[in-house]
Amino acid sequence: MNLIFIGLIFPVIGLADKATPWQLSFQDPATPIMQGIIDLHHDIFYFLTVICIFVVWMLGRTLYLFFHTKNPIPEKIVHGTVIEVIWTAVPALILVFIAIPSFALLYSMEEVVNPSVTIKAHGHQWYWSYEYSDFENASGESIIFDSYMVSEDDLKPGELRLLEVDNRVIAPTQSHIRVIISSADVLHSWAVPSLGIKCDAVPGRLNQGSLFIQRNGIFYGQCSEICGVNHAFMPICVEAVPSEDYIEWALYEAPSE
Repeated sequence: MNLIFIGLIFPVIGLADKATPWQLSFQDPATPIMQGIIDLHHDIFYFLTVICIFVVWMLGRTLYLFFHTKNPIPEKIVHGTVIEVIWTAVPALILVFIAIPSFALLYSMEEVVNPSVTIKAHGHQWYWSYEYSDFENASGESIIFDSYMVSEDDLKPGELRLLEVDNRVIAPTQSHIRVIISSADVLHSWAVPSLGIKCDAVPGRLNQGSLFIQRNGIFYGQCSEICGVNHAFMPICVEAVPSEDYIEWALYEAPSE
């Protein structure tokens, strides 16, 4: 009961880094890109609200003033230069105000700044495999592993149904990370909402995205391209840890081929 009460007063606690039932807002951002996406959404929503209020007001006023009982003999307006200039210029200016921050955000999403870690993600029917090409473990073996969804019967208390995996992607915080994404069979899509990344995995092609995770946490995502009968059962789980813990994991705990 106390948890429900806290969740009602502080709803952000219930959002965290995964989807929640009846969620209407974004997941909590963990990267500057996701924060930029949320800020751009709020800016555009401000214009949307103002425009909707203005249009509803105009429709209501028109219906009231030009109702047949109130104005039985309508006036004939053929042309109005001023009003036509206004309703052309104002939407154009609004689009410019929206375009400037959106272009800046799109550019920053494509920019890769000297990545210190490169993670290769390969989509399969129906699981993900990962390769850390910049690191080897203490035995000199490459860090390559498959990541399968944990079945409902094997879930431990606190783990999330349809989102938990047997091998998580471990990533350092406060570091530039490059994610190279491809597919071994059909189209997939590597998407993690809290990290602000969604990139298609195309057979025979390498796509890339960049991450700069600002806080520790476990971030959940799913394949976002319909890829077959088990499309809903290939989740993505990224665990962000401090750099020291990441190095320790890479040397002694990471799965190898």
